[in-house]
Amino acid sequence: MNAPVMRYKALTGGYGSIAVVRDVSGCIKAGECLCILGRNGVGKSTLIKLLSGHLSVMSGDIEFNGQSLLGMSPDRRQALGVSVGLQERPVFDGLSVQDNLTLMQSKPRLDPFEPYFDAFPVLKKRLDQLAGTLSGGERKILSFVRAMKDNAPVTLLDEPSEGVQPENVAHMASLIRSAKSEGRAFLVVEQHLYLVEQIADAFQGLDNGSVVLEGTPDTLCRSELIASISV
Repeated sequence: MNAPVMRYKALTGGYGSIAVVRDVSGCIKAGECLCILGRNGVGKSTLIKLLSGHLSVMSGDIEFNGQSLLGMSPDRRQALGVSVGLQERPVFDGLSVQDNLTLMQSKPRLDPFEPYFDAFPVLKKRLDQLAGTLSGGERKILSFVRAMKDNAPVTLLDEPSEGVQPENVAHMASLIRSAKSEGRAFLVVEQHLYLVEQIADAFQGLDNGSVVLEGTPDTLCRSELIASISV
């Protein structure tokens, strides 16, 4: 059985004094993908923001390789090995595609991105274009590649397929499966059933900020997955 890389324990948090996620626990295992399911507005994006440090935790704990992440900034968590692609403001609109990709590199290089350019040639064609002028789906692809490029032990993705064409969703699934085979761990918030079924090793369903569904592809039927993501 693969070892957990990240654990969240009795996690509660939200915005100001309002708790959106309540007493949620789970783990992300090496070489596996945990898919977070649920209707719109049930706390899925809030969970990712708590794990990535974009929101403060009210109570509970988050551990990465046994080390508590509480109080650490998003940048510090990224430096430790937690990469994230958020649903809101997924890219830097005022920077070019190339600058978005190479922003954290001391010596900007594009050759590490060739596998991603093979999958998403539109990015290579638009390296000099401002990210803010891309279509919604293209911006999501750029965000996906930015989150994937660091080969982080843990990658958190919030609705990566939103607005993305089906053939590119298939490329996302293939790249995630390849990364899992190298031991990388994923937590993915997603409502696109095709992508979920292609990448998930475990499921956690939320409703009103609490866990209402847990299981694996072997223990949950398709109708349960569909019901959990219905708006």
